[in-house]
This record gives sequence, structure tokens and C-alpha cells, in this order.
Amino acid sequence: MLTSQRRAMIVERLNRDGEIIAKTLATELDLSEDTIRRDLRDMAAEGLLKRVHGGALPLSPPLPDFAARQSLSTDEKAALGARAAAMIEPGQVIFLDGGTTTAALARALPRSFAFTVVTHSPTIACELERHPSADVVLVGGRLYKHSMVAMGAQALETIRGLKADLYFMGVTAAHPSHGLTTGDMEEAATKRSVAENAAATFVLLTREKLGLASPWKIMPLAAASGLIVPAGLSSDVLTPYRDIGVEVIEA
Repeated sequence: MLTSQRRAMIVERLNRDGEIIAKTLATELDLSEDTIRRDLRDMAAEGLLKRVHGGALPLSPPLPDFAARQSLSTDEKAALGARAAAMIEPGQVIFLDGGTTTAALARALPRSFAFTVVTHSPTIACELERHPSADVVLVGGRLYKHSMVAMGAQALETIRGLKADLYFMGVTAAHPSHGLTTGDMEEAATKRSVAENAAATFVLLTREKLGLASPWKIMPLAAASGLIVPAGLSSDVLTPYRDIGVEVIEA
């Protein structure tokens, strides 16, 4: 089989199955595992897939800039935000990640009792300008403009001094085997630090983020307290996540 034919088959399998297991594909094609691994390595270098231990995953597509993302999946994000907001109790300290889905959550926050919102996102803080009962703490640092969040040593120092009751995390991809991922190394470290300093972490996921992987791992799925996902997804999609033992909450 020609290299081009193998690559076409790999792309087809990724689209169909959502992953490639190098050993399985090598056995099926009666080729050496090294040949398949070389194909996967070359295709990853060309930005066609993401290499993982033992095989490959589809590469999550590059996200548009923050302003463009605000107009995507707005109804779905509003439903996720409303479901997350219903989990908050009086007096709690919650950490809101940056992103357009957590912005929908900020707009849905309860207004009948007091609580504290900590965020490293100036856009999230602005959403709460007129909120009547939320005390807002803004974490400072170097601004990562793509996600509109503060990062770096100053942000991490503040986060490590925090103990939040709830952390609502945003990610670019979530995969049953390869966990919660994002596109930037520093952003992954920041999210991981917040989760380590929160009593519970819930991840808000629009449907296009499921089953994919981005370059930088935040943490395994099992480290999250729960996933908040759109209602109506098939059991085939959700069962691999539930099998891990993580709570899946449909919004």
C-alpha cells in the first residue's frame, strides 16, 4: 500500500472512529507498527492529527478569536450557563474561567443572594459590573488576548492562595482517554492550578469539543467533579465519559 493510500485511510478512520490505535491498524494492514507510527508522526507534523501514546486523535480545529466566538452556539452556551448557575449556593466562592461559555454563565448567575466570584478574565469581570449581589475579585497578570485571561507568575501566585468552592472550567477539547486539553501551555497550567485549589471543578462543554484533543493537557477527565454538556446527545457519545466515573450533567 502506498504512503498516500495509508494516509487517506488514516484520515478516514479518524473521521469514522475518532481515534487511531497504531498496533491495531498495523495488524489489520499487515504492516509494521513502526510504519504506522511514522505515518502518524509525519501527519502530526503537518497539522493533520494529534499524536498520542499508542496512536492518534483528531486535532481540534483552531479557535476563532474571542470576539468571533461570542456569536457561536449562543443558545447552547446559554443553557450550559443556566445549568451551572443553578449549582451555586449562598456565600460560596466560585472561580469563573475565561471564555464565551463562562460569559453566558456569568450572565445567568443568581441575583437573590450573595456570593464571591473570582476570575482571571477581565471580560467576565465586566459581565458582572451591574450584578447586585456578587463580590468580584479580579486576578491580575499578563493578558493572554486569545482567551482574554491573565496568566503568568503573578496570576499563579494569587490562584495558589485561593480556596474556591466551585471552579467552572472552560476547555477547547475533552476526550475520554486523553482528558481535558487546551491550545496553550501556560493556559493549561493556569487551569490546572485553579482546579487544584478548588473543592469541586465542573467543565462546561459545547458539543463540538467532545471527542477531540488539543496540544496541551490540563488534567484527566476523572479529576473533574463533573461535565456539563448539552441535552440530547446520544448515549454513544456520553457513555465513554460516564464509564470513567465522572458525573455528566445535561443542560
